[in-house]
Amino acid sequence: MLEVLTGSGLAVAAGLNAYIPLLILGLAGRVFDFVALPAGWAWLENPWVLAVLGVLLVVEIVADKVPVVDSVNDWIQSVVRPAAGGIAFGTGAASETAVVTDPASFFTSNAWVPVAIGVVLAFGTHATKMLARPALNAATAGAAAPVVSAAEDLSSVLLSVMALLVPVIGFVALLALIALVVLRIRRARRLRRLRRLRRSRPARQ
Repeated sequence: MLEVLTGSGLAVAAGLNAYIPLLILGLAGRVFDFVALPAGWAWLENPWVLAVLGVLLVVEIVADKVPVVDSVNDWIQSVVRPAAGGIAFGTGAASETAVVTDPASFFTSNAWVPVAIGVVLAFGTHATKMLARPALNAATAGAAAPVVSAAEDLSSVLLSVMALLVPVIGFVALLALIALVVLRIRRARRLRRLRRLRRSRPARQ
C-alpha cells in the first residue's frame, strides 16, 4: 500500500513538472541506501542522465514562467509529463519493470500496469494545470504566470520528497493539492466573469 502511495505522489508531481520527481528519484537512488530503484529504472542514477534532467529542468522552469510561452510549453509537455509520471509510478511502486529492449516481456508480465497508472495520474494533473493556466493568465494579464509556476514547482518538490520519505503525508498533501487546483480554477472563472461584466457595462450605457 505504501508503495502505491509513493508511486501516486511521484506521478502527480510529474504532472506538475516532469523532471523534478525523476531527478529526485535518481539522486535519491544514487545517494541514499533506503531508496533502491527497480532494475528497469536503474538508469535514472546515471550521472549523464541526471545532468540531462538538470538541464531540462532549468529550461522547463524558465519557459513555464513566461506568459504565452507557458501555454506552448504545456502543449509540448502533454507527452513528456505523462511519460515521466509512468516512469515515476513504476519506480516508486517498486515495480520490477521489464527492460524496454524486450517489449513482449514488458506487456506479458503486466509490468505495463503501474506505468499506465502513472501516465493517467500525471496526465490528469497536467491537463488540469494546462486548462487552468490560460484562465489565470487572462484574468491577471499574465502576472500570475511566474507566481503560479513557482508554486507548482515547489509543490512538485514537496510531493516528491514526501512520497519517498512519508508516503501517507504525501497522499494527504496530494488531496490538498487537488482541492487547491479546483479552487484555483473556480477563482479564475469568477475573475473572467467579473471582467466580462465590467467590459459590458459601458457598452450598455
